[in-house]
Amino acid sequence: MSGTMVEQTYEAVIGIECHVELKTASKMFCGCRNEFGGEPNTQLCPVCLALPGALPVPNRVAVEHVVRAGLACGAAIPSFSKFDRKNYFYPDMPKDYQISQFDMPLVSGGVVRFRREDGSEGSCRLTRIHLEEDTGKSTHMGSGDGRIAGSTHSLVDFNRAGVPLMEVVSEPELRSAEDAVAFLEYLRLTFLYLGISDVKMEEGSLRCDANVSIRPVGSTEFGTKTEIKNMNSFRSVWRAIQSEIERQRSVLAEGGRVAQETRGWDEANGITHSMRSKEQAHDYRYFPDPDLVPLTLEAAWVEDLRAKTGLIPIAAYERLERACGLAPAQIRQLLGDPALVRFLLQTVDMRPDDVAFAQAAANWLLGDVLRMLNERGVSIDGQRTLTAQALAECAELAMAGAITSKTAKELLERVMAEGGSPKEIVAREGLAQLSDPSMIAGIVDQVMAANAKSVADFQAGKENAIKALVGQVMKVSKGKANPQLAESLLRERLKQP
Repeated sequence: MSGTMVEQTYEAVIGIECHVELKTASKMFCGCRNEFGGEPNTQLCPVCLALPGALPVPNRVAVEHVVRAGLACGAAIPSFSKFDRKNYFYPDMPKDYQISQFDMPLVSGGVVRFRREDGSEGSCRLTRIHLEEDTGKSTHMGSGDGRIAGSTHSLVDFNRAGVPLMEVVSEPELRSAEDAVAFLEYLRLTFLYLGISDVKMEEGSLRCDANVSIRPVGSTEFGTKTEIKNMNSFRSVWRAIQSEIERQRSVLAEGGRVAQETRGWDEANGITHSMRSKEQAHDYRYFPDPDLVPLTLEAAWVEDLRAKTGLIPIAAYERLERACGLAPAQIRQLLGDPALVRFLLQTVDMRPDDVAFAQAAANWLLGDVLRMLNERGVSIDGQRTLTAQALAECAELAMAGAITSKTAKELLERVMAEGGSPKEIVAREGLAQLSDPSMIAGIVDQVMAANAKSVADFQAGKENAIKALVGQVMKVSKGKANPQLAESLLRERLKQP
């Protein structure tokens, strides 16, 4: 037996817990505004302060949002669900407990399908999606802030306490940091497409934790997991998971043991650090909330929500890939804007199964249309002049050679500014491309006679001179001449003695 030690290879096992603040007018169990920002402790009432005699009432819209999220992921929606109390010391909750769901969540199972950057497919099953209330926000102040001399203290803002919070728990099926980020990206996009959350990580409406462990390749046993917190961007998620995988590999390579613990992500130093031991799971002492009656979800109501689910990101990706033949990078650019995707698909549906038309429409949208929208500082659904029909007409006119590329851009600028039908504008104002050889030949002769130097330069071997002559033909024709035909006729005449 060789004395050389064989290095053990490991694979990562990753599960994600994602918290999403839902887009509702009011909080989860009271009528206070669900609004980001505002003066601290101004969005409060007896219910969210847990004053004696105040009773919670579930937010129907929040329940609908969670059910729609589950339906979009192909999950089961049980007919019976209930709320539970989660007893645990919450310094930023007035009542010191949280209303959540334990053994009977609104959503069970489901799967998130996603595409990686190269277009390859991946998926991860969900364990559950449940509904709860968010906590308040603590701000820890040091002795140097000038508020209370020589002290360290904390301030609590209860405005966020009671905001509807959806928790999505995945199965431990992700095997790389890249897949974890792709999973989260598609989860975020799904909620954005459904309109149930603004999913802004920078505002805390999307927060995620990652459970990470490693095991020898080929093993079916799970290793000891650590939970990573404090990741505030997808880039942070990737870096934190990658760092933790490498840390655990180093621990095992040195003969150590990975401790079950909660670790925080240090963005500045690019490492995870221990926050607290988690050898034993917290006993939250769940019990059914006595102030809230159980929920019975009627099958007809669930089916009505299913019918209203609409387009989801993975389905949009597949349609853009199949109907438009777009590259993964182009699809990713489009996919981040649900309104843009819907606009393009509405345009494409006007000529089904015409890939060339679909590609032309996509190129117009990703190119000139996006540029003009950015210049105006508006979104595709924030403007009222360019319709899907108008974009389709622009693409058709350009594809058919009915207008020159220069005229096409000017026409699009005009429609973006004033609205109207591109085809009607072209017909009414005589903007159609001039493709009659005899008419262009007359212009060519006129240009050659007026530009003797350029003619002589070309005949002396200066190839670039042809561009100047074509430019003159376009100028004389007011941009209507077919530039390819004009160049062909110019070359033919310039060869004549």
